[in-house]
Amino acid sequence: RGNFKMGRVIRAQRKGRGSVFTSHTQHRVGAAKLRVLDAAERSHYIKGVVTEIVHDSGRGAPLAKVTFRDPYKYRHQKALFVAAEGLYTGQFVYCGKKANLVVGNVKPLGSMPEGTIICNVEEKAGDRGALARASGDYGIIVSHNVEQGITRIKLPSGSKKVVQSSCRAMIGQVAGGGRTEKPLLKAGRAYHKFRVKRNSWPKVRGVAMNPVEHPHGGGNHQHIGPASTVRRDAPP
Repeated sequence: RGNFKMGRVIRAQRKGRGSVFTSHTQHRVGAAKLRVLDAAERSHYIKGVVTEIVHDSGRGAPLAKVTFRDPYKYRHQKALFVAAEGLYTGQFVYCGKKANLVVGNVKPLGSMPEGTIICNVEEKAGDRGALARASGDYGIIVSHNVEQGITRIKLPSGSKKVVQSSCRAMIGQVAGGGRTEKPLLKAGRAYHKFRVKRNSWPKVRGVAMNPVEHPHGGGNHQHIGPASTVRRDAPP
């Protein structure tokens, strides 16, 4: 705690402890990941069909259930992808190095041209998708360095990142965009929005608390007191 004043453990410190702050996973459909990287994707491609588009509780973006034929055994492999905008049921999606550049297909970054709009991007090759997965998000391939096998991508935050060219990504942007454009308008909507996510609402402001509960608490007017900005040389 900053200046070691006596008092209660504040909300931000309690969050790591779990208990009431764990995520609400009761109605979740499952973890949305790309296929496990196998020989079929590494060298050529594999075809799957979108069987259904489903809503996932606590997630702004819809998910797509995709069924592939197992390359080695007589059986199906099912995958749960973050749906790209424009995906529909019955659509064929192709995953692999030799797949075409079509929205919904999954390819390694190295085999896509610069300026391609991508989503559900892998951070490390084979991690099955980590970046640009929220509704309406997308990244852009900025440049390739073929000698070193790396690719620069622009993330939804605007920051640039360098990743291996063997990392895969889905082409297109995530469905469910513009979700934040509509105002929630009433407390009941916010209640239902966070009810399926985790215990993070309503938030009591620090200045509205007592001195024992928060560094901003107390005083005859609601005010912070010490500066709300952080000095340049402070530890993070």
